[in-house]
Amino acid sequence: MFLAFSAAFALAGQPAGFDAPAKKAPLASTGSVVALAGNGFVTSAGAGATEVINSNGLANWTSASTVTSVWFRMSAAGSATLSLDAGLSGSKSSKIRVTANGTPFEVNLSKGATQTYAVGTINVPAAGYVRVDLQGISKSGSYFGNVAAVRVDTSVALNYANDAANYYWSRRGPSVHLGYTVPANTEYFYNEVTVPAGEDKIGSYFMSNGFNGGYFGIQVNSASERRVLFSVWDADNGAKTTLVRKGPNVTDNSFGGEGTGGQSYLLYNWVAGNTYRFITRILPDGAGGTDYSAWFYAPETGVWQFIATWKRPATTTYHAGVYSFLENFIDTNGYLGRSAQYGSQWARNTSGAWSEVVTARFTGDATAANAQRMDYAGGLQNNVFYLRNGGFFSPNVAINQTFTRPATGQAPAVDVSTLP
Repeated sequence: MFLAFSAAFALAGQPAGFDAPAKKAPLASTGSVVALAGNGFVTSAGAGATEVINSNGLANWTSASTVTSVWFRMSAAGSATLSLDAGLSGSKSSKIRVTANGTPFEVNLSKGATQTYAVGTINVPAAGYVRVDLQGISKSGSYFGNVAAVRVDTSVALNYANDAANYYWSRRGPSVHLGYTVPANTEYFYNEVTVPAGEDKIGSYFMSNGFNGGYFGIQVNSASERRVLFSVWDADNGAKTTLVRKGPNVTDNSFGGEGTGGQSYLLYNWVAGNTYRFITRILPDGAGGTDYSAWFYAPETGVWQFIATWKRPATTTYHAGVYSFLENFIDTNGYLGRSAQYGSQWARNTSGAWSEVVTARFTGDATAANAQRMDYAGGLQNNVFYLRNGGFFSPNVAINQTFTRPATGQAPAVDVSTLP
């Protein structure tokens, strides 16, 4: 939720503490530089829109219907004077609207190289994220301009993405995790995930059963595709993970990028609001390798579906490093919020005894830890664990905390010996 402004109004109908939307002349460059390359998103664009955020900021700005949004976070209430680092080519002049937390200002850009244009001063009543929207009004040629940054002059401490080498990650948003401690010789791990209605944004990975060497969960890959994904990395010595077997309609391949390994997925149109169940099995094969298996239960089908078994060489282990996570894997969608509930964690040892896991350690990735993004939360919600990220919400929940949920005492109603 964005911050509200004072309802008091001054002369000419302008809110108190705001400059009138008169023509703004170039001025000296001052203030914190909130670069669009790391903090900006095209948040509304029609079919055929050409606008993009690249390493220089907003480019190819041609459409008056496109909205580009920029966020920065103020650590306390206070005033902030805004300006834009912008340049213009392809037009002699343009007029743009800059809307700061719902209050509009107009800025006139002149043809030429990047310079700093005054916008106005805002009063922010509480700590939290401030949203600045850019939209074109009129132009004499093809382009409204290129915008490199929003400058913020304030006495209040700010948080925003300022590590240019990691703008890709800051635009993806913070990833958050729940770490579970399971007993020694845990062969099976069970978990449940519910994604609330409206929280299933494209680019989301709701990972349920993670472990040293891999992970298993559900994704939103596009407007028409969703996956149940199970991946196991190659061995630490580089030896390749290989497929032992897979379930019906499951696709298998290798993956790269953030490590290498074997990937398997089932295309399945899972539904937000429904609760899905996950089981992983990790079992040494007695020959120096370990087999990793995964099963998925959808309430729509009422049966356990086998995903795959992968053999990881040069590895002898049961479940270790068990965790869940929530991430966005499409950087252009990093301004969208998502959340999930993780409802019932159980571990089954090699002797066949189930034990309930009721504590979880809430942590975040480097984007969160380095305060490049602070729109993250996790912990306990409605007696189950939850994770939330994206959407530039306030306030957040501090990472590196341990939470405990109430025990249910109800072990999973599944006979693992009958799993397909």
